Amino acid sequence: MAHAVFLWHMHQPYYVNPASRTALMPWVRLHAVKGYLDMVSLIEEFPRLRVNFNMTPVLLLQIDQLANNRVHDLWMDWSRKAATELEEHERLSILENFFKIHTDNLVKPFPRYWELLNKRGLSFDRDEARREMRYWSAQEFLDLQTWFNLAWCGYTAERLYPELLGLKKKGRHFSESEKLRVLDIHQEILRKIIPLYRAAEERGQAEITTTPFFHPILPLVYDSNLAERCMPGRELPRRFHWPQDAAAHLELAVAQHKEFFGRSPRGLWPSEGSIAPEIIPLMQQAGIQYFCSDEENLFRSLAHDHAQFGGHPDHLELFQGWVVKHGDASTQAIFREKPLSDFIGFMAAKNSAPDAAGHLLNHLRNISLALPERRGIIPLILDGENAWETFADGGQGFLRSIYGGILSDPVLQSATIEEALAELPPCRTVSDLHTGSWISSNFDIWIGEDEENRAWNLLGDTREFLERQMEGGHLSAEKREEALFEIYAAEGSDWFWWYGPDFSTENDALFDDLFRQHLKNVYTLCGQLPPALLEEPITAMRVAPLYSRPERPVRREVSGRRSSYFDWMGAGCYVAGSEQGAMYRSERILKEIHFGNDSESLYLRLDPLLWKNVAVRIEFHGPRHAALEFALESFVGLASYRWTDASGTVSQHRALAALEVVELAVPLSMLGLDGEEIVRFQVKVLEGGLERECYPERVPIEFNLTRKDYALEHWMV
Repeated sequence: MAHAVFLWHMHQPYYVNPASRTALMPWVRLHAVKGYLDMVSLIEEFPRLRVNFNMTPVLLLQIDQLANNRVHDLWMDWSRKAATELEEHERLSILENFFKIHTDNLVKPFPRYWELLNKRGLSFDRDEARREMRYWSAQEFLDLQTWFNLAWCGYTAERLYPELLGLKKKGRHFSESEKLRVLDIHQEILRKIIPLYRAAEERGQAEITTTPFFHPILPLVYDSNLAERCMPGRELPRRFHWPQDAAAHLELAVAQHKEFFGRSPRGLWPSEGSIAPEIIPLMQQAGIQYFCSDEENLFRSLAHDHAQFGGHPDHLELFQGWVVKHGDASTQAIFREKPLSDFIGFMAAKNSAPDAAGHLLNHLRNISLALPERRGIIPLILDGENAWETFADGGQGFLRSIYGGILSDPVLQSATIEEALAELPPCRTVSDLHTGSWISSNFDIWIGEDEENRAWNLLGDTREFLERQMEGGHLSAEKREEALFEIYAAEGSDWFWWYGPDFSTENDALFDDLFRQHLKNVYTLCGQLPPALLEEPITAMRVAPLYSRPERPVRREVSGRRSSYFDWMGAGCYVAGSEQGAMYRSERILKEIHFGNDSESLYLRLDPLLWKNVAVRIEFHGPRHAALEFALESFVGLASYRWTDASGTVSQHRALAALEVVELAVPLSMLGLDGEEIVRFQVKVLEGGLERECYPERVPIEFNLTRKDYALEHWMV
């Protein structure tokens, strides 16, 4: 039997400003009352199940601080304050922030919450909100305070505290005492989280692994120039080289883990799966027995080893443990199976629980049957907190189906990583470990862009300043420890995640402020004024549009070829992945979607990243609802797509071509369009009948048809 090994990764960055002892964002508390509680409680229904949870030290630290009231939660303060006593800036903050929750699953199902969102508006404009605030009653603010915190409560919280369900059914006209009870329940749940995970490990159902303390990209802390190995030619910041800090992140993680769970961790999920050979001795020194990373890092490592693999390792090599060596140091390792891990995190919620679970179980069985003697380790490693908001039921149906399916399957069994490695000891060795993360097997997300490099340089300047202060004997032991804590916090990966063009959030400025605050705190602790540079924002405060709209009419004879740059000049363009936030999706079918029209047809161009045997479905959202569908690999050259109109009538239209790209034309008359109406559509990728990708993910592409005389009205020299 093959071991299906789940490692659920739980992490939140350090939201606490140590100077004010205030958590500026609430996501530790809110994920606790939903994902953290649900995930550890659900496994109690399956006593024979074995899973792994990676709890980052910086997350555990904040859970402990919040549970024991050692730090303030700013959003909790906004929530606890009586609605009649809220000041203007607090009311504005509530209107801005208390709808930051999954709209379809956690706002729309509750009429009062949806009503309040529509009153505020689906988007937030601070000036407009200030003008409209006089039309909001104290009761509406009280209901909003209650609903935001109530909606975050997951299915386990509802089971443990049935009064939550009663409040959801009540829906409106909450009292202050009812609101405060919801918040008290949040606090009670926070106090339960660490004991529940410790109990799960003590009864043998779970193994808890760790991560370097503040979730740094450890190879870059060790030596930022290591990025040259996987990003050759990239402009990097001044060298940041602090191996002692890299070691400290591991030592602090192990010490806190032992304090909370009563034993040292055996396993490590390096932050973002980031590895380099130089980190192996540090792991061994910290007592880490194994680490986990991504399959791409394994295959790149094996490709270096021509003696063993000739540069072409078999994919089935993935499903086992490995010994990884560097010099005299060694540790064990497993590497995540990428497509199935990504399926759980990004695709499962788009389909019914039975269909999604059946798809995953079928693939796990096929892998097991393909393994020699049907024995091996199938590592499924992914985010264990962010995905569950996207499931209408919080993911419980899917997880129950998966867990139950594995326990009843004759060729699969669940296991902790420690158990799997003990039963199937590694017999293969990696002697030339690749340097990279689980994302594209490099460090592009965290270093190499202007904003990222500037942040690294400021971090380096501050670290060198602190070292001079310590060497000069200017700090007491207590101040030295506090200042190093600030440096370690600033070395966390989360700040660099949001710098640069890769990812953006409406909270970019807050993350930027927190990063620079940690650096400023170092100077303050040393009795000196922070440099003026630390007062200047690093982030460009960009708000990039989701897609560009057409600027002029497009007329095409569909050919499927990239014949000329000018063919699609002026068309609208959506770049796949531009919505990525806290979670990263590694593999996509589509790269770009181009769109435009002439007086007769709507033209679409899809640029695949890879040609794969999947179906593409384009859904139109009015004025006539319709859909077209075709198989991506079923043709070369001119072909047909299947059209389904609003009445369900199906027809075939030979207006599609695919060679280098996919191009297709849809007569405007079929869409009920003529003139300047608005076109709304989404593109979905289906595999095996299951929705795999959706572009855009949350809202359709929307644009006005361009007229024939558009170019004349908008001519320029």
